Amino acid sequence: MKRLKDSGYIVWKMFNDYPLSDTRKWTILVNPGEESLLVTCMVNVGEQGSIPHFDIYDGANRTRHKNVTVATDSMEVFMTQLIELGVTPDSKTYRKDVDAQA
Repeated sequence: MKRLKDSGYIVWKMFNDYPLSDTRKWTILVNPGEESLLVTCMVNVGEQGSIPHFDIYDGANRTRHKNVTVATDSMEVFMTQLIELGVTPDSKTYRKDVDAQA
């Protein structure tokens, strides 16, 4: 979440209390109100210690399929995939206006 936020994405934590036996670790919403992508991080998919998988769900609005999975341990690779899907870190919806708080 921090890397996405630091890169300019709006990120809401949705859920992170999956059972220990579940491969899912957390689910976030990226750019709510605009692209509104649900992203779920999964670990130990297939075998213990495998690289994380990020499942991207958007109801096939930006993706050709309902789900896209990116297997990587690099947030740069993951963010490149978001940009290729047309999800950029310039969302205006739900952005905190720093000047209004001053």
